[in-house]
Amino acid sequence: MTDRTVHLPVAAQPSVDTLVDLSSRAEDLGYERAWLPETWGRDAVTALTSIAHGTDEIGIGPSILNVYSRSPALMGQTAATLQEVSDGRLRLGIGPSGPAVIEGWHGVDFERPLRRTREYVDIMRKVLAGEELNYDGDIFNLAGFRLRSDPPDPAPPIDAAGMGPKAVELCGRFADGWHATVFTPDGIRERLEDLRRGAELGGRDPDDVRVTLSLTACALADGERARQLGLQHCAFYVGGMGTYYRDSLARQGHEEVANEVAAAWASGDRERANELLDEELIDDLAAVGTPEEARERLAKFESIDGVDAIAVGFPRGATVDEARETLEALAPEK
Repeated sequence: MTDRTVHLPVAAQPSVDTLVDLSSRAEDLGYERAWLPETWGRDAVTALTSIAHGTDEIGIGPSILNVYSRSPALMGQTAATLQEVSDGRLRLGIGPSGPAVIEGWHGVDFERPLRRTREYVDIMRKVLAGEELNYDGDIFNLAGFRLRSDPPDPAPPIDAAGMGPKAVELCGRFADGWHATVFTPDGIRERLEDLRRGAELGGRDPDDVRVTLSLTACALADGERARQLGLQHCAFYVGGMGTYYRDSLARQGHEEVANEVAAAWASGDRERANELLDEELIDDLAAVGTPEEARERLAKFESIDGVDAIAVGFPRGATVDEARETLEALAPEK
């Protein structure tokens, strides 16, 4: 059975309390975990600490912390502390993010993202195990320290994000799980083959690598409003977030529309970018519409063999009330 989790809004919210309230409501509705993105708004660590203190049972986790703005040792310390304050409810999501954020916001060169992610996983596991940190990698050379506090027991799992074949293969070889986003059903099935190949190369059982698909969802009584929000969200990611999402959509058989959306967005024609995403493609990228329509489209993704959890996300333009309405409509017991 596919678990249902929630991917808290990526857009700025009125307050940290809003994120806590959404997580608490998700807990009441039976969602298994609350994932929190970290982009260029509130930092995920402070917000997740507040969520941990404001809830009792729901799992928590960042999806994702990037592997450039914090050192791998600091990220290990952070994971240990979050696991402590949440009483063992943490599952960590890390990944390279993309050059638009890493270079434009953090001012760091977006170099060797796959190797960097691999070394972060290795180093963090040593930190979380309480081992002396002696590591001789291609990027990091570390020696002489170990975590000063007691290591968490159990250590939190470390998932990695990826979109391309090699990135997903890496998740299968080394991470505890894979975080996927902006995929069509056919697209994620193709990448799942890469995940299985990576697991086999690493001598692992593919079933031991947990797959979480973050799915843009909006279920409103006003189904047309929900569809427009979903369309605008997808156009932003394909057109406005650098080349990663565009290239991923192109690999999934939609190269022409991906390039056209990116070109329209770059020229400042947001309306044209939105229009280029047709109804059929939106239904392959999101679960939006009336509650009945959104549930039907969500079920299409949950039925994919190899997907362990769906993280119900929200369009960037959705209000808090619309996020709450969607949470209610797509709750696991529904």
